[in-house]
Amino acid sequence: MAHYTKEDILRIVEEEDVEFIRMQFTDMFGTLKNMAITSGQLEKALNNQCIIDGYSIDGLAQIEESDMYLVPDLDTFTIFPWRPQQGKVARLICNLVDIDGNPNPNDSRYVLKRVLEEASAMGYTFDVGPECEFFLFETDDNGQPTTVTHEHAGYFDLGPLDQGENLRRDMVLMLEEMGYYILSSHHELAPSQHEIDFKYDEAIATADNIMTFKLVIKTLAKRHGMYATFMPKPKSRAEGSGMHINLSLSRDGKNVFYDKEGELQLSEEAYYFIGGLMKHIQAITAITNPLVNSYKRLIPGFEAPVYVAWSVANRSSLIRIPATRGENTRIELRSPDPAANPYLALAACLKAGLDGIKNKIMPPAHVDKNIYAMSEKERQEAGILSLPATLREAIDYLEKDRLIWDMLGDGLARKYVDAKKREWSEYRTQVTSWEVEQYLYKY
Repeated sequence: MAHYTKEDILRIVEEEDVEFIRMQFTDMFGTLKNMAITSGQLEKALNNQCIIDGYSIDGLAQIEESDMYLVPDLDTFTIFPWRPQQGKVARLICNLVDIDGNPNPNDSRYVLKRVLEEASAMGYTFDVGPECEFFLFETDDNGQPTTVTHEHAGYFDLGPLDQGENLRRDMVLMLEEMGYYILSSHHELAPSQHEIDFKYDEAIATADNIMTFKLVIKTLAKRHGMYATFMPKPKSRAEGSGMHINLSLSRDGKNVFYDKEGELQLSEEAYYFIGGLMKHIQAITAITNPLVNSYKRLIPGFEAPVYVAWSVANRSSLIRIPATRGENTRIELRSPDPAANPYLALAACLKAGLDGIKNKIMPPAHVDKNIYAMSEKERQEAGILSLPATLREAIDYLEKDRLIWDMLGDGLARKYVDAKKREWSEYRTQVTSWEVEQYLYKY
């Protein structure tokens, strides 16, 4: 990541003929928001003088305390390469502060910063590498998204069977132009499903990168006449889209999860971190899998994890330890989906892991057999629990988990839970086409 001063940004904007700057931030649902300013207002913005009405943004403020400032993180300055080359467009990702200059406690970026400060006080740096999946669908005659695809490609297929190959290449090139270090890209399991992986980074940078990644993918898809969606399960008979996250802690530049002499070459901190994740995972699921639709993905038979277990190589488990060791030792959490707010999702995972380390929470024995093939009795005997089956169930767990609730803060937690209860209530009132097909003619 580049490091900029105010003077650097003012100079670049003038030299590169940047006319508009998008002051971006993320609401509690993980939706990217922005206010555009002209270059003539940039110095004011860099002096933290851009004010917005936070009451109109989900989860940010009460009506009587709605005014807040956008405080740009200077190191996030980026020129959008897909915009016009005369009168260019750039962006700055912003933190939200109140009129007294205090961080807004409901700002999800600040929630992650608070947990990172806790980790730093313990001597840790938190690095995260995401694996983002998405679908590319046709649009209708009005340019609106559909779930139509005429493609039949599968895992690791290539063109011409993979009809998104050229578009995916353009996405990779655009991301690289914006400074991403792309590790790989490929066709995923379902027709028209894709994955692009970029290199791990410190947690705030990774969360910022995930938000920008989604913007780039959607923008490039639209330019090609397609629609990109990060909806977890857009088609009932196909695999859903996940966002596996690879987690690691370091101290003084050394990976603390690696222990050459330890069992499985894992350190005590690694075991405790896993233990903390497993202890709090039901509540975390309300954040990492935030939609009613998220739970259509978390069912047996479609590659997504369902049961709370960990393993070394077994991909049917919730937590997997990839084979690489040394400085690349990491914990892969496989349940999150790309609809999650990445700031809150990473904060919840880190908070749980730190709780495991502080309280020396040992996980149960690792499970190296196919959990999907185990009987219910075998799972019970092994002490293997299930992830929440619905959004409402996950929200119930969140309300009971004091650690994750307090991590969010009472104000944000209540706003989030109330919103998700309304979402669940609205869903319950819907009559689906499946119900009509199953019951109308019978009854």
